[in-house]
Amino acid sequence: MKIGMISLGCPKNLVDSEVMLGLAQQAGHQLTRDAAEADVLVVNTCAFIDKAKQESIDAILEMAEHKKQGRCKSLVVAGCMAERYRAELLEQIPEIDAVIGTGEVPRIVDLLGARDSGVDTRGPGFGIRDSKNGAQTVPLLRSNGEAIDMGGQVPAVMESAGLPTYIYDADTPRLLATPRHYAYLKIAEGCDYKCAFCIIPTLRGHYRSRTPQSILQEARMLAAGGVKELLLISQDTSFYGVDRGERGALAHLLRSLNTVDGLEWIRMLYLYPTTIGDDVLEAMAESEKVCKYIDLPLQHASDAVLKRMKRPGTRASYERLLARMRSRMPGVALRTTFIVGFPGETEEDFAELQAFVGEMQFDHLGVFTYSHEEGTSARSLPDDVPAQVKRRRQARLMAMQKKIVARAQAARVGERVRVLVDGPSEEQELVLRGRLETQAPDIDSLVYLTECDVERVPSGAFLNAEIVGSRGYDLLARPLDYTT
Repeated sequence: MKIGMISLGCPKNLVDSEVMLGLAQQAGHQLTRDAAEADVLVVNTCAFIDKAKQESIDAILEMAEHKKQGRCKSLVVAGCMAERYRAELLEQIPEIDAVIGTGEVPRIVDLLGARDSGVDTRGPGFGIRDSKNGAQTVPLLRSNGEAIDMGGQVPAVMESAGLPTYIYDADTPRLLATPRHYAYLKIAEGCDYKCAFCIIPTLRGHYRSRTPQSILQEARMLAAGGVKELLLISQDTSFYGVDRGERGALAHLLRSLNTVDGLEWIRMLYLYPTTIGDDVLEAMAESEKVCKYIDLPLQHASDAVLKRMKRPGTRASYERLLARMRSRMPGVALRTTFIVGFPGETEEDFAELQAFVGEMQFDHLGVFTYSHEEGTSARSLPDDVPAQVKRRRQARLMAMQKKIVARAQAARVGERVRVLVDGPSEEQELVLRGRLETQAPDIDSLVYLTECDVERVPSGAFLNAEIVGSRGYDLLARPLDYTT
């Protein structure tokens, strides 16, 4: 059969999609990028916040049209939304033939075989448990405005026996959906934190690290296939190995990965502010392939809000940590995210967050408005910050960050840098887009290289360039030469 995949959400979800594609291909199925040509369509969904859930529903309904009017014979829904709303999806969207949760990724092969044999898969056989989920804050809608009811109640704490336990390893087939020169490598799955706003532990299970041997084996295979940049991901990358009782596991892993032939950049995403030890900072500073780049979601800077969020740490401890990072690694790029409008956030709390951003001068910053999610402990708190206030605070913080970035970019004009080329610009001819060591794919700004021989410079090449200016958050540079 021909299999089509739509992957939504974060890079961790993308890796699950790549594994499902690899398993399907190994089982003899063909893959297609054209939904109209697919016999089976798989939508790997996100369910983190209301906006992500609506995007997932829209994608499911769009693919359902191919089943009603096209070649598609089966529609499968996978991922976080399937884990969270298993029974409701099957009941509310009859075009769906089967759902598989986050812990059932390998069962995609059984499912495809079963569908091919005409076996009914619309029952609980393709699930660890049945979902029982709370009412939506924002109704999920069909294109005609009709609401999709995800009714029921979600328990505040899920039973351990019902949580996903699966994680892939180096021997699992995987078909990369990223450009050939970079890839994500999931070093762990799940999360043990109890942040008040987050449903991830319920959707992904307890934290479980892969062995360093498995990670190194996969890293070597990826490098042998042409990957130059390796992005290490998990729900909390700095917690790696702690669940296995391995002290200093992440620092040891970084030093080992640094020796892998073919890799040029090793980047870590999703570090947690209270689990980053000095040993990790030392390993980063001493390993020439490890990018001097730290992605550190802090979520807020007001101690009162952090306490209600059930986040460890305080503004003072965050300031000490960031100072230590910059001292150990001069020039390190710092990325963070904040949530505005969390229940009880006052103007004073927000002013404290603004002051913190002004003092810390982050290189990259994301700001999200709080989403009142069922199944989280924050759900019991009154959602007392009006939506327009949330949006206004988000805009104010991002306007502040834009000025910070503009000043930093102006100071870099004339600087010579090394750029990893991602490919031709989709907007302008004779322009390449690329990134610095301080920029991660998909989430950070870009470098645009002008007056280039686009045909001569392949994706994955490294260029030496001179920064000549900026355009919004992006940098403009003039290439000097390049090496493959």
